[in-house]
Amino acid sequence: MRSVAVLLCLVGALLLSGCGLFSEQKDETIGWSANKLYSEAKSAMDEHTFDKAIKLYERLEARYPYGRYAQQAQIDIAYAYWKYNEPENALAACDRFIKLHPDHPSIDYVYYLKGLINFNEDLGFLGYISMQDQTERDPKSANEAFDAFKELVQRFPESKYTPDAVERMNYLVNALASHEVHVARYYMRRGAYLAAANRGQFVLKNYINAPATEEALFIMVKAYDNLGMTDLRDDAERVMRKNFPNSVYYARGLERKEPWWKLW
Repeated sequence: MRSVAVLLCLVGALLLSGCGLFSEQKDETIGWSANKLYSEAKSAMDEHTFDKAIKLYERLEARYPYGRYAQQAQIDIAYAYWKYNEPENALAACDRFIKLHPDHPSIDYVYYLKGLINFNEDLGFLGYISMQDQTERDPKSANEAFDAFKELVQRFPESKYTPDAVERMNYLVNALASHEVHVARYYMRRGAYLAAANRGQFVLKNYINAPATEEALFIMVKAYDNLGMTDLRDDAERVMRKNFPNSVYYARGLERKEPWWKLW
C-alpha cells in the first residue's frame, strides 16, 4: 500500500508539473483581434525584435487570412525575415505576395524590397571586398536584384521607389560588366582565348554603356589575334576605335612598328 501511495504521489507530481509546463507555454495571443495582433507585431518591428514580429504576423495570417491586415502582414513579414537575417524566407514571402496579389497598391514596394534583399545579399560580390577570386563568384543575386528593379521601373515608372531602383540598376550593370571582364582576363592568362572573346562579346551585348566595355573590346582584339581570326580582330578594333578614340590601350602602341594590342 505504501508503494502504491508513493507511486500515486509521483504521478500526481508529474501531472502537476505538466500542467505548469502547459500553462507556461499557453499562447497569450488567443482571442486577440486582427488589429491587436497587427499592432503588437508592428511594435515588435519598431523595437527590432524581428523574431517576435514574425511569429505574430504568422498568427495573424493563420487566424485572419482575409482582409487588409493579413495582406499587410504578408508584406511586413518579408521585411522582418530580411532584417532577421533570413533572406531566403524574405524572398519567398515577396514571391508569394506577388503571386497572390499582383494588383495590390503596394506591389511596387514588394518588387523594390525583393531587389533590395538580393542587392544586399551580394554586397561582397558587388563591392569586391571579399578575398575570394572574382572568377569563382556567382552573380546570381546581382542578376536577380537587377531583374526585380527592372520590373519595378518598367511597370511603375511613377513609383517613389523607382529613382533609387534606377541608381541601383546602374551600379549593378557596372558591377556585372566588371565581373565578366575580370573572368575574361582570367581566361586570357590561361590561354583560353575563345572563352575570353566570348566573355567580351557578352559584355558588349548586355552591358552596352558600362565603362568595362572598353576593356572588353581590348580583350576581344587580343583574343582574336591570338586565335588568328584576323577579320574578327579587325572588326573589334574598328568598333573600339570608333567608341573609344582616346583609349589608354592605344598609348603603348604609339610610334611603334608592332600593333598596339601586341604590346600589352
